[in-house]
Amino acid sequence: MNSNYIISELKKNKLVFNELLENLDDNLITWKSTPDKWSLLEIVCHLVDEEINDFRARLKSTLENPKQDLVPIDPTGWVKSKKYIEQNYNTKLVEFLNEREKSIIYLEQLKEPKWDNFYQHAKFGKLSAKLFFTNWLAHDYLHIRQIIKLKYDYLSFTSKENLNYAGNW
Repeated sequence: MNSNYIISELKKNKLVFNELLENLDDNLITWKSTPDKWSLLEIVCHLVDEEINDFRARLKSTLENPKQDLVPIDPTGWVKSKKYIEQNYNTKLVEFLNEREKSIIYLEQLKEPKWDNFYQHAKFGKLSAKLFFTNWLAHDYLHIRQIIKLKYDYLSFTSKENLNYAGNW
């Protein structure tokens, strides 16, 4: 595994998220293609919580004390319990970008991390530091795709135009 590559991509993705998510129309921020899908506001709130409570916390715990229980997370439940849809979009975006910066600093300061350290999860088995680290980047990619798809769907909805000329989605 090339940890420098993953850190570099996480750093680049901070810029990608910023460019995709800054200075948006208020209608787009809370728009959903269907009631069961997330809005951009909910996605940004999710990114904040995952950055702090999932990937950074769990990686740190697994590297430093793999026998310690992981901080519990509830990504889908948090949408309602933390009232994501009532949060301030711009505040949450800034918070995410700041937390990503803290994550980059943390990762760049690691000295000979023990990527093979693992937490023995009752349901999922061995969860290694390497698994948390690589999935952090994969999580970015999944949400970048989700954000772009939401923006595509919003364009289709608001323009009322057939977008097939652009190519098949």
